[in-house]
Amino acid sequence: MKVIQKIVELQNELFSYRKNNKTIGLVPTMGALHAGHASLVKQSVKENDVTVVSVFLNPTQFNDKGDLERYPRTLEADCQLLEACGADYVFAPTVEEIYPKPDNRQFEFSPQSTVMEGAKRPGHFNGVCQVVSRLFYIVRPNRAYFGEKDWQQIAVIKRLVDFIGMKDSITIVECPIVREQDGLAMSSRNTLLTADERAIAPKIYEALRKSVDYSQSHSVAETQEKVVNEINAVDGLEVEYFEIVDGNTLLKVNTWEDYVVGCITVYCGHTPIRLIDHIKYRG
Repeated sequence: MKVIQKIVELQNELFSYRKNNKTIGLVPTMGALHAGHASLVKQSVKENDVTVVSVFLNPTQFNDKGDLERYPRTLEADCQLLEACGADYVFAPTVEEIYPKPDNRQFEFSPQSTVMEGAKRPGHFNGVCQVVSRLFYIVRPNRAYFGEKDWQQIAVIKRLVDFIGMKDSITIVECPIVREQDGLAMSSRNTLLTADERAIAPKIYEALRKSVDYSQSHSVAETQEKVVNEINAVDGLEVEYFEIVDGNTLLKVNTWEDYVVGCITVYCGHTPIRLIDHIKYRG
């Protein structure tokens, strides 16, 4: 496995693969890797001739400077995990390498990029689209792998590849959430939780999971209210939003339709740490 910081060096490495019609898989990450990321990398290794994993903490998608500063940075441990997973290249560029000058491009893919996270974190998805489009132009992968924990992000990325004219050349591969034994969705942010906070965080998924059965005999509004009340009743947890939406458009639904997903963000603890999760109700 090679660790590369320069765009030109990576492109030179990938040129021969592309020339020989080898398939390239890309797993974009911000580092602080865990078993969830490992599952994406392993799937890419299985499905492609060569796998590139980017490790880049992208400043343009953070609208909270404190959140960016708190984000864990563990490149050495990340590289050990990636080598064990069979990755061929780690692309770990500097901010100056990705953004040699300010990126003023604006991406808006309403409604996918403007609801939920888009509404709560102005500019977040624009930053995601800036960095992901850069990575797509640099690597030109056949497949790119994203975890379903960031459900809304996948919907936005699908709009992005269409917008930048890569819909026919890049397949977006959606990979299932990997959870801890107690149900908490794996996240780099979990390492920031104190022991007490880590003990209550699984209550988020517990409430979501129980609500699926509840939804069979109750309305969307009743189900939404039950989840919010149940989580807010836990000392140390506070729901920022819980929306029950169409799985494609991400617009709110009032009735149980064919493809319905619940998306949630919860503040955990005193700092607080922002945790996201989702549950599929229909489809």
